[in-house]
Amino acid sequence: MFTYIWHTFFFDPVYNGLIFFIDVIPGGDVGLAIIATVIVVKTILLPLSIKAAKTQRVMREIDPKLKEIKETLKDKREEQAQAMMKIYREAGINPFASIFLIFLQIPIIIALYFSVYTGGGIALPAINVDLLYSFIPVPEFADMNFMGMIDITGKSLVLALLAGVTQYYQVKLAMPALPPRDPKVAPNFKDDFSRNMQLQMRYVMPVIIFFVAYAVSAAIALYFFVSNAVAILQEVYVRKHR
Repeated sequence: MFTYIWHTFFFDPVYNGLIFFIDVIPGGDVGLAIIATVIVVKTILLPLSIKAAKTQRVMREIDPKLKEIKETLKDKREEQAQAMMKIYREAGINPFASIFLIFLQIPIIIALYFSVYTGGGIALPAINVDLLYSFIPVPEFADMNFMGMIDITGKSLVLALLAGVTQYYQVKLAMPALPPRDPKVAPNFKDDFSRNMQLQMRYVMPVIIFFVAYAVSAAIALYFFVSNAVAILQEVYVRKHR
């Protein structure tokens, strides 16, 4: 069952998309094929991405109401949860939309990695024709040097840096600025935890993305870079069309 889901919905579509673009892109540049594949994937996920971005924006707007509920009903967990769900329903959002989108992209990243490195048992630039859909032509050549400069199977400091920097700006746009601490209000665990989580997402996550992108390969670094760039454009679009 797992194998069927993996090949039907993730690996085979990503692999075939990659091979298709290798065939149609002049020179068979695998790096450009990865960019095109990522753009197609992001386009397919666009409705979910826009919904998640709008959810983040609305969450920022209703945050004061949620904090008030947490404070007034802090000793009544069940009533607190019901009141918060009511706020979510009135705002017309699903607070788990962003988390779902993140988890959905994980198998896509893994599929891309295995498409470049194993291809179902045959590593690029060789093509595993057994995995191709009937309408996907077999490329004559696959160039593993992105733009003739970066080996897509090796490590790339430049692409890893771009992945980390774009991750920082993507999180910065998606998350609200941290408010200054009020010296008159005693610190509490919940506020400190929330503040620490935001700081980690804002500053630690880009560092993690940089090291992962550099350690794994230029192909994954390129995926993160293009994916983050598209996410930034989506966030800008949502802000302009509120």
